[in-house]
Amino acid sequence: MKMGGGAGVSDDNTAASAVTEFSHAVWRRYQHILDKSTPLVLYRWIFLAAIALIYALRVYIVQGFYIITYGLGIYILQLLIAFLSPQVDPEIQELTDGPALPTRGSEEFRPFVRRLPEFKFWHSLAKAFCFALVLTFFSAFDVPVFWPILLFYWLVLFISTMKRQIMHMVKYKYVPFSFGKQVFILIIFLYTAFFFIIFYY
Repeated sequence: MKMGGGAGVSDDNTAASAVTEFSHAVWRRYQHILDKSTPLVLYRWIFLAAIALIYALRVYIVQGFYIITYGLGIYILQLLIAFLSPQVDPEIQELTDGPALPTRGSEEFRPFVRRLPEFKFWHSLAKAFCFALVLTFFSAFDVPVFWPILLFYWLVLFISTMKRQIMHMVKYKYVPFSFGKQVFILIIFLYTAFFFIIFYY
């Protein structure tokens, strides 16, 4: 009897070991594909656009899953804000360090360092769209709602969040894209013009 019980435990350990080894191999392959795709920025974003289109078609065809889409939209907005924000928030740095005297005659151009790098932004978006697409195959997540209200609420959130982000950019004179010193002032001007057009008219 002991021998049979020992064999059962051994079989369980072998099965668990096989599953662990398989999952590790799948994770290594996935990580290898991600590493190879890192320099292929255009192809990565085309792939993401294809996934987003498939998701949009799925939602349009079934005419449902608006709650999933709303949650996806909120998550995308959160990722976008992190993508557009600097790694070190000047407002927080100003509060902790206090006002500092200028050390140079003119402000030197420094490239923008994001809180959420481009690759992580893309990867998070791709995972979110894939997860949302999988959820559309489960009817439990198809909660009946009046979708125009969700869309209106999301637009209000988007506009108010982007207004705050643009005001932050204008106040601390940074641009979330590194174009070089020549176009820095032009970009600030365009952001300011966009801000006044959208929020004052």
